[in-house]
Amino acid sequence: MNTQQPLRILLSEQTLDRIGGAVAQTLGQRAFEPVIAAQSHGNEPADIDLAFISRDVTGLSTKHRVLEPLESFYVSLRKSPRLAWVHAHSAGADRPIFGELKKRGIRVTTSSGANGQVVAQTALAGILALAREFPRMFDAQRKQAWTPLLGSLLPRDLPGQTAVVVGWGPIGRQLAGYLQMLGLTVIAVRSTAAPGTDGVETFAFEDLAEIAGRADWLVLACPLSDRTRGLVDADVLARMAPHARLVNVARGEVVVEQALIDALRSKALAGAYLDVFEHEPLAGQSPLWNLENVIVTPHSAGHSDGNEARVDRIFLDYLRDWRQ
Repeated sequence: MNTQQPLRILLSEQTLDRIGGAVAQTLGQRAFEPVIAAQSHGNEPADIDLAFISRDVTGLSTKHRVLEPLESFYVSLRKSPRLAWVHAHSAGADRPIFGELKKRGIRVTTSSGANGQVVAQTALAGILALAREFPRMFDAQRKQAWTPLLGSLLPRDLPGQTAVVVGWGPIGRQLAGYLQMLGLTVIAVRSTAAPGTDGVETFAFEDLAEIAGRADWLVLACPLSDRTRGLVDADVLARMAPHARLVNVARGEVVVEQALIDALRSKALAGAYLDVFEHEPLAGQSPLWNLENVIVTPHSAGHSDGNEARVDRIFLDYLRDWRQ
């Protein structure tokens, strides 16, 4: 006879409808009680054992601006003394709530890899758009100006260029494969300078300033940590060639944003594709919106209709391991 109390799992109604049966199957003989997350403040459930923060819960919230229903979800997490584990749909765990939970001894897992291919494809799209001068041509289109890329406007060939990829996880490695296929040389910058098994020249984060001058493309795909916060500062940007461009699909705080704005304005840097920013949403008065050599997207590099199923599988795999 099973005398264990049902496992109380906090999740959204959409998530329960989608994977409730799979959760029960994964837990086997262990009963579980779904606890539906509140949609607004004032009636948040407590006394939960596990929690799954799905994309529909996060919604339009950012780590700088927390909206409902995410704020109510956070209240439930804070009110639950027996909470043991929280899983998030995101690839990173740099939102303040996760640090708070870890200090309480609560396990926090992420869905790293679920959107890795999508982010890598978006970074590649940003590189190709900048390489082929799409911002310039889109501007000409709006002005109805026929401006072929001739003479001084001729784009540089991509084969033979060098991409310095900061971060060597699922995103960085996938992107490196795309870039090598296009004929670029890839240099990896990661937590250690020890060479990997892929033959790619490798440096540690702290070495970035030394090799920045070799980059035609500086691509940021690393987690935010004490070592990567402010990694791309005025010194690194000053060491880059004037024709070089920056792509950031990591976290905004990896770059000193004002230093980047200064470099772009002065044409010390040729351009940038930016999906993330020091503060999100990006303020309407930010110069980045209107710089002619910049592409801005609203932290959407990893969004795709297949992510939900991939995140669900990761959560269920973790749940299976947790049960065992």
